[in-house]
Amino acid sequence: MRSNFKRILLLVFVLIPVFGFAHDVTSADQEILRNGGLWAYIQVGATHMLTGYDHLLFLAGVVFYLKGFKDIVKFITAFTIGHCITLIGATYLGITANEHLVDAVIALSVLYKGFENLGGFEKLNVKSPHLLLMVVIFGLIHGFGLSTRLQSFENGTEDLLAKILCFNLGVEIGQIVALIPIVLIITFSRQNKQFPAFYKAVNWYLVIAGIGLFLYQMSGYINGH
Repeated sequence: MRSNFKRILLLVFVLIPVFGFAHDVTSADQEILRNGGLWAYIQVGATHMLTGYDHLLFLAGVVFYLKGFKDIVKFITAFTIGHCITLIGATYLGITANEHLVDAVIALSVLYKGFENLGGFEKLNVKSPHLLLMVVIFGLIHGFGLSTRLQSFENGTEDLLAKILCFNLGVEIGQIVALIPIVLIITFSRQNKQFPAFYKAVNWYLVIAGIGLFLYQMSGYINGH
């Protein structure tokens, strides 16, 4: 039973990036936004977060490091505030950047969290940065990534702020829905005596996934120029 449970958990984390390539903007999304009004922005925002492999991997890394529910709420709230600021602000002001470069930095945030969770800073005899501050900073970067995606749509000028806010609301809904199984899986896995090995394996996976996603995005940037 425990062996099957471990295999299921491993499969979930292995498949996250595979399913996550739906995270890209599609013509179908544009069609939904064109015909669905403000509700469509909520729908696309939620879908975008639910398929956002980079965002979810980073959040999983944050949750893995924390033990108490209050801490989880505090750090996820800090991350949410960060990405709301740049998602809403950058989109409304029309501030954008190459999406491959932004996503490359987001990939590094996944690498960073896995490295930190594995005690990488301690092994280098370096004091790790303040975790809550880093979560806010990475939240700002993740929000800017979401903003570049939203700005790639044809949003028009009518009700622009309302569209941005609805997309942001959808992102928050998607984040909550995605976090529920992540928190449950990690919480229940802590009760297993094999959790230390699972913790180590998953965080090494975050490091490897972060490197892979970084190289993938940089390849997209180079080939796109």
